[in-house]
Amino acid sequence: MSGGDPGAILFDLDGTLIATRRLYLEAFADALEPVLGHRPSHEEMMARRPRAEVRFLEEVGGTLEHAGVMRRFYASYARRHTEDFEGIYPGVPELLGALRAQAVPLGMVTGKSRRAWEITRNHVESHLGSFEAQVFDDDVPAPKPDPTGIRLALAALGASPRTSWYVGDTASDLEAACRAGLTPVGVLWSKRPHERGPFRQLAHDLGGRAPETPRDLLLALREDGALRPLPSSETALRSPFSA
Repeated sequence: MSGGDPGAILFDLDGTLIATRRLYLEAFADALEPVLGHRPSHEEMMARRPRAEVRFLEEVGGTLEHAGVMRRFYASYARRHTEDFEGIYPGVPELLGALRAQAVPLGMVTGKSRRAWEITRNHVESHLGSFEAQVFDDDVPAPKPDPTGIRLALAALGASPRTSWYVGDTASDLEAACRAGLTPVGVLWSKRPHERGPFRQLAHDLGGRAPETPRDLLLALREDGALRPLPSSETALRSPFSA
């Protein structure tokens, strides 16, 4: 990476590399319906801004019912993968491949639980590959924007925050990056049209980047001096999945 210090690229997972919004919301609803007495709508759950599944389900379902809620959640999350998982975002496998080809250290810092990742990993690992550092919600005392997970990943990689970037899809991702001293990157490829302008502005206000596509992120890294120039013959990045 640029600047002489060893840097890394850290990624959020859900909403950044993989499309799991519908899968999560349906699994949340399955888990919470018996406790709430009604099936919560997507809008009702999104209004609570879920950041980490285990903490969100305990907050909404209550501590006394939490064990049963989690059993139902994991069962539903696994069962619904075939129907409701929307895949890897277009261009992401190629992005990761290009970074690995230039020996850029890669980490994953996610609010996902390790158990949920084990379910999802079987569907995506052959396309995402492995990450040299992985930090899950199980590993930290608080969800993002708490920067602990990012700091743990940097320590595992031996990377400097000054020359590292954290790539995510939420305001809490961007804030966590700033609090840990990394360049914040707010991805727009998972955003709905009305969300893109405000999120782009937030990323820029925080001194970060807001790439429209994974290829745009590669170009930004090249401009920063973190990567060698891309071959002029390289075509637009594509993915075997549709978002």
